[in-house]
Amino acid sequence: MKWLRWAGLPVGIAILIGLVLHEDVSGMMQAIGQAGWVLLWLVPFHALPLLLDAYAWHLLLGKRTSLLFLWWIATVREAVNRLLPAVGIGGEIVGIRLARWRVTDVSLVSASVIVEVMVTMAVQYAFSALGLVLIVASAHQADALRTIGLALLLSLPLPVIAVVLVRRGGVFHAIERWAAHLLGTSNTLLQGIDGKQLDADIDALMSRTGLLLSAFLWQLSGYVLGAFETYWALGLLGHTVSVNGALAIEALTQAVRHAAFFVPAGLGVQDAAVVLLAQMFGVDREVAFSLALVKRMREVVFGCCALISWQAVEMFWPRAGERRAEVVAERL
Repeated sequence: MKWLRWAGLPVGIAILIGLVLHEDVSGMMQAIGQAGWVLLWLVPFHALPLLLDAYAWHLLLGKRTSLLFLWWIATVREAVNRLLPAVGIGGEIVGIRLARWRVTDVSLVSASVIVEVMVTMAVQYAFSALGLVLIVASAHQADALRTIGLALLLSLPLPVIAVVLVRRGGVFHAIERWAAHLLGTSNTLLQGIDGKQLDADIDALMSRTGLLLSAFLWQLSGYVLGAFETYWALGLLGHTVSVNGALAIEALTQAVRHAAFFVPAGLGVQDAAVVLLAQMFGVDREVAFSLALVKRMREVVFGCCALISWQAVEMFWPRAGERRAEVVAERL
């Protein structure tokens, strides 16, 4: 996986350089300067969509820990996936590790994250489809629409295959047996892993249709609320678009970003998508590129704050655990 983490980096850098060379940087900076420091409000606003997303996980985890704790983990998961070369799955691994601080059942935590990822894939396709419909209704860019639609269609088999394999059951137990045969049953990587129980926990969650629907709707609400960032940012930059336009720009930017998961931080790819989609709704190139830069800066600032908080907690949490153990030992 190491080569995959960096394989897309030259592509992203090339796209970003091409954008900068073809844009009026002075006009872009002027648009951002006119908006001023008010743009910084976009950073804390991003916490609201993530709160709705975390609530979906809260439901899948059976409300076994606080929503605030899961929301914090959600910020770290997003930061790892978006800012670090983690190929889009590193955040989930970190999320499982952090959630185990409060929920000791590793199988249950892992199952909740895996099922949540399945729900997220469904939400992303529904949100992308909504964006595509809104663009078809509002714009007349046949070539771009065909390209985006074809990309969505070609990537559809991957999540479908993943869901089918998980629903058949026994996938993780088979992986566990294969890993034990390859590495040996005493390998430290396999300690604490029960593939059979994980399959059972996943199947139990996947069979609860009402729960899955609730998680789907909460996540979709978070995605829709996140589109307000685009609407608000364009208003501050001096070019208001309709709510439908903001939804379409955000939806298909997310689609392009997830399709290009192999490009670290979606560098260049996300920015080019924002510029292209914003122009479909009449936004001039300078403002469209300014929007791409504002969204990128919000992502970096919010993500860096989450990563710093994670590292700070990692430093102090073990010490706090040791103190609690000492107190318990003294009482005994």
